[in-house]
Amino acid sequence: MKETLLYRIKEGVRDMCYIWTKEMRQTVTDEGVLIFFLLVPILYPLLYSWAYSNELVREVPVAVVDLSHSHQSREFIREFDATPDAKVAYYCNSLDEARALVGKQVVHGVLYFPTDFQTNVLRMEQSHVGVYCDMSLMLAYKAIFQSAQAVASNMSSKMQIALSGNYTDREDQISTKPLEFEEVPVFNPTGGYGSFLIPGVLILIIQQTMLLGIGLAAGTARESNRYHDLVPVSRHYNGIFRIVLGKSMAYFMIYAVIAAYLTIIVPRLFGFTSLLSGAPLLALMVPYILSCIFFGMMLSCLVRYRENVILLVVFTSLPFLFLSGISWPQSSIPGAWRSIATLLPSTFGMRGFIRINGMGATLSDIRLEYQALWVLTIVYFFATCLVYRFQIIAAHNHANERIRVLKEKAHAVRVRKEAGEQS
Repeated sequence: MKETLLYRIKEGVRDMCYIWTKEMRQTVTDEGVLIFFLLVPILYPLLYSWAYSNELVREVPVAVVDLSHSHQSREFIREFDATPDAKVAYYCNSLDEARALVGKQVVHGVLYFPTDFQTNVLRMEQSHVGVYCDMSLMLAYKAIFQSAQAVASNMSSKMQIALSGNYTDREDQISTKPLEFEEVPVFNPTGGYGSFLIPGVLILIIQQTMLLGIGLAAGTARESNRYHDLVPVSRHYNGIFRIVLGKSMAYFMIYAVIAAYLTIIVPRLFGFTSLLSGAPLLALMVPYILSCIFFGMMLSCLVRYRENVILLVVFTSLPFLFLSGISWPQSSIPGAWRSIATLLPSTFGMRGFIRINGMGATLSDIRLEYQALWVLTIVYFFATCLVYRFQIIAAHNHANERIRVLKEKAHAVRVRKEAGEQS
């Protein structure tokens, strides 16, 4: 009994190593798979991170319509132009002229000072400044609006101090700020767009490039009918686990290195916020990579031709990003779509990594994501085994059918030959 068990274990390990060697060889020799497994994960994050390396939008051009032509309006414009986020690019005589510049995307906003701007201030009445922003670019809108708001608050404080009749600086501080507060950005000190978005995108790149590579390899195998090669190893359908584990070993070895590069090296190259610690990162990435591997192997049954997988992955990349809840609040996503998001490894991988990377979370802090990834790993592993079992049975039946047809043809030829000899 022991000898039989040991023999089966050795046989299983040998079969897994055979599949692993075969898959690694096919990965290295297939240029398309090699591009998606190595070239794209290495170069694409560099290009994407470089595009967002500035983090913040600076010197957003703004047009000014100053109908007041007063000291107060000129002071407002001067302070507004001195802010780092916006700059005064054009002076216009009317709102229509400024609107035309916004329409041509020469500027992204307009400051409008009515004729009674200073008059109302001198009369101790409330005055108004019109701020018109191009809402097609949210970062530009934020830069213009916050700059105008900061200048307005500063000028209001100066006017309040001038009219208060205070004798000390402390009285001036209490008059302008009766409720003292301190603004402290948490988890994203710079308020940068790159530190906010790039970590999640890096995790999504792991899943999407893996889907591309595995799908491309499956399409190649199906086009060349290479699934017949797995029939002898399957031992008549009893070795499905060996095939799935052997192929997944090859993918895991490749993406263990790719994941380390994406999560550790890329954020540090571009100075993005990184509070990583080794143990939580390792605990998260192991089930994430495995779930992505089995997810890709399961979906590979849908790929009949090599080109199909490219269309499938490109189409789903943006929806997967939005469904994760990192670029749009999870609470604002409809319930049906939230249910679909729970089926994707990238959803839990991105959420967990952002908490580890940007918030310094521990494994207990991401317990939900960690457990969900292991559940997906187990579910997709058995789903992959079922898919591969069906494919191997189909390949086995197809091979038997071809052998039967060849035998019938050989028999027919032999009969005709014998008939010819007798005649």
